[in-house]
Amino acid sequence: MRANGIRQHYLHFAGAGRSVLIIPGIVSPAALWRHVGQRLCEEYDCRILDVRGRGLSESGPHLDYGVTACAYDIVAFVQTTGMKQPIVVGHSMGGRIALRAATLSPGLFGALVLIDPPTSGPGRRAYPVPKSRTLALLRAAHRGEALEWMQQSGAAPWPGKLQQLRAEWLATCDERAVHIAYDDFHNEDLFADLAQTKEPLSMLCAGEGGVVSDADVTEMHQLRSDISVARLSGVGHQMQAENFEAFKQALGHILAQHHQTIERNSN
Repeated sequence: MRANGIRQHYLHFAGAGRSVLIIPGIVSPAALWRHVGQRLCEEYDCRILDVRGRGLSESGPHLDYGVTACAYDIVAFVQTTGMKQPIVVGHSMGGRIALRAATLSPGLFGALVLIDPPTSGPGRRAYPVPKSRTLALLRAAHRGEALEWMQQSGAAPWPGKLQQLRAEWLATCDERAVHIAYDDFHNEDLFADLAQTKEPLSMLCAGEGGVVSDADVTEMHQLRSDISVARLSGVGHQMQAENFEAFKQALGHILAQHHQTIERNSN
């Protein structure tokens, strides 16, 4: 489909429940979240988006890959598909995009779920996943060597089928999009966006990796005292792959709570 003037590709796992929109992270095409969509469609109507520059969505030197451009994509996508107050689930970079989109179009979303969003920004500590590591993985994928790189990297292993899928789809990611996303991680202020949002908001954080620290959570609560925060102990940033059973239980609980709140507020 076309929305916000570009080709936007997504996976749709049709269900009878409330709409859920998943926005993946920096080098995660929608295909890598397919297993999540297959589970969620038992209770929700789930769409998973390829963020511009990834997967089968539009890429190229003519595109702005900044967080604001990506956020306008989300607003246009929701409006074009006709989703009514979807629960927007953003992982990592996707969480920052979701927050920015909520500031651009207040009231469009029913709730926000941020999964381990980078809290780096001006004057703050750096995002703990080095850009050099992400680029090495991406360049290996462009050479057709992603699977070998992942097996030798020492990073937390993904299940075999998911790892193979990751190796196949990583090569669809535009390297320029990675550079710009990392620049935005350090030049854009997540906390300023957070302070502007009014939608019900939850956060699911990894127990390992240090992307969201306890101090970050404390500061977030000072801006939004109503934020619900959960941690998954023993898993890292890619929790949806590393421990899907724990992840799906935690996310399912969060989505159920938001669904109840939206229904209660709409009556």
